[in-house]
Amino acid sequence: MSVSSLMATTSISRSAFYQYFEDIHQLMKELLDMLAEEIFAAAKPWIAGVGDPVALTHESLEGMVHVCYQRGPFLRAISDAATTDDRFEQDWSDFLGAFDDAACSRIEADQKQGLIARFEPRPVAFALNRLDAHTVIEAFGKHPRSKPEPVHEALVRIRISTLYGSEWVEKRSSNLVRT
Repeated sequence: MSVSSLMATTSISRSAFYQYFEDIHQLMKELLDMLAEEIFAAAKPWIAGVGDPVALTHESLEGMVHVCYQRGPFLRAISDAATTDDRFEQDWSDFLGAFDDAACSRIEADQKQGLIARFEPRPVAFALNRLDAHTVIEAFGKHPRSKPEPVHEALVRIRISTLYGSEWVEKRSSNLVRT
């Protein structure tokens, strides 16, 4: 992606672009920050909600899949750019790291309440988040996009069985209660 190719898709001039952004990296960073806000908003029920963590997981992953379906090509562009540009690589790493921190904190809190078995939470949070990222990029990062429902169901199956137990996978709720 270049400033020229980006400008070709808009009605604004190159000089107008540079009034707001120093370069394409700054634009991509701003867009990535906006995407993080959207995904965190979608994931808020699981990250910060009270009640049934299985139902909250369903709700959060449904929202996350919806956002990623809409933003899939951008996710692919930034993850691809991260392999060839050090600044994009750092931005992508920071983006994923913020979700790792949030998931790790949630797992630790649920472990303290006895909702999740004891294990080292950071590697599991890392693995789940990288699986989510890779899955949505593969499913939604190119056209034609995959249907969102099977992606949601796959991610729910993996996350719930990993964290809360396989007995809750087929249900949309559990008798677990987060306070």
